[in-house]
Amino acid sequence: MYTHIRHYLLIFLVAIFAAVLLSWQWILTSNAQEAINLSPDNLVKSIQQQNNSTKREKSKIKTVKALYLTAYSAGNSKKINEIIKLIAETELNAVVIDIKDYSGNVLFNRLGDVQKLIKKLHQHKIYVIARQTVFQDPVLAKEKAGWAIKDVNGVSTSSLDGLWHDKNGLTWVDPSIKDVWSYNLAIARKAIALGFDEINFDYVRFPSDGDLSRAVFASEQPKVNVMREFFKYLSNKLSSEPAWISIDMFGFVMEKHYGLSIGQRLEDAVGYVDFICPMMYPSHYPNGYLGFDNPAEHPTEIIENGMQKGLPYFKNKRARVRPWIQAFDMGAVYKDGVRIREQIDAIEKYSDAGWMMWNAGNNYSAAGLKP
Repeated sequence: MYTHIRHYLLIFLVAIFAAVLLSWQWILTSNAQEAINLSPDNLVKSIQQQNNSTKREKSKIKTVKALYLTAYSAGNSKKINEIIKLIAETELNAVVIDIKDYSGNVLFNRLGDVQKLIKKLHQHKIYVIARQTVFQDPVLAKEKAGWAIKDVNGVSTSSLDGLWHDKNGLTWVDPSIKDVWSYNLAIARKAIALGFDEINFDYVRFPSDGDLSRAVFASEQPKVNVMREFFKYLSNKLSSEPAWISIDMFGFVMEKHYGLSIGQRLEDAVGYVDFICPMMYPSHYPNGYLGFDNPAEHPTEIIENGMQKGLPYFKNKRARVRPWIQAFDMGAVYKDGVRIREQIDAIEKYSDAGWMMWNAGNNYSAAGLKP
């Protein structure tokens, strides 16, 4: 009897082990297949094979009051329901969702059924923006090393792959290489075909951090010229698409017009995009700025100074200004909402295009927001 029991127990354990092994192999195969499908060549090819034509019109332009979400948050049903509730109870009316983040990963799969998600948000009258990083792209740089920014010494102890790395060890693709533009255009068009109301392009610049003396670029053109041509390219390629175009820029573009050594100037973009979104986080201005030991404690003055100096560049131009604002504690307390409200009031004093709240952890509340 016991022999039979041991025999059946052994069969049972072998069956369980086989099931676990098959499940693990399926997961590995699935993940590998996803990586293959999202490789630059396959991604562009698959998107080009799709019929991206659509009869829908651009969403009615509105004063956007948005908050930022990672793909993980947006793809989490509990979290997205919490966000929808917060939006319903406050003046918020929009979300910005990652579709390609700082790592270079394309994130449509992490959002689940993207069209279903967008439909759900639209049913709650929520404007949906896709955030897409562009030139900071370690995935593309690894896959297409010829498109990446090179290290001056090639393969060395500081650059084992021959590519330039920023202070965080991340690699970038070269902003002057047209293939990089085409790759990002394909991703944007896919997002538009899925139903996003707007594409928000981030990292539309040359790198700013790290040993730039080691960086070797494919072109000797001035950086501002390269970026102006890229903005023009976006305009030409996306003008007939049913989505608006916005770009993120450093907050200092509102008052400094030499390119900030990264190729970003208002005058090069205002004629080619619908919205420019300067990242005017008070905590990111240097100590001593406007005479303040700690600028983070003075959001009203920081925002108003930038708006006053930058607005003349938008006069009679296509673009409108819609700043990113600080919704995180750094340099001063912001989570209680007082300084969040100060930023909003300062922006709305000068512009009716709206604002977008940034909190990397997606920790938001109604603090500082009107009901």
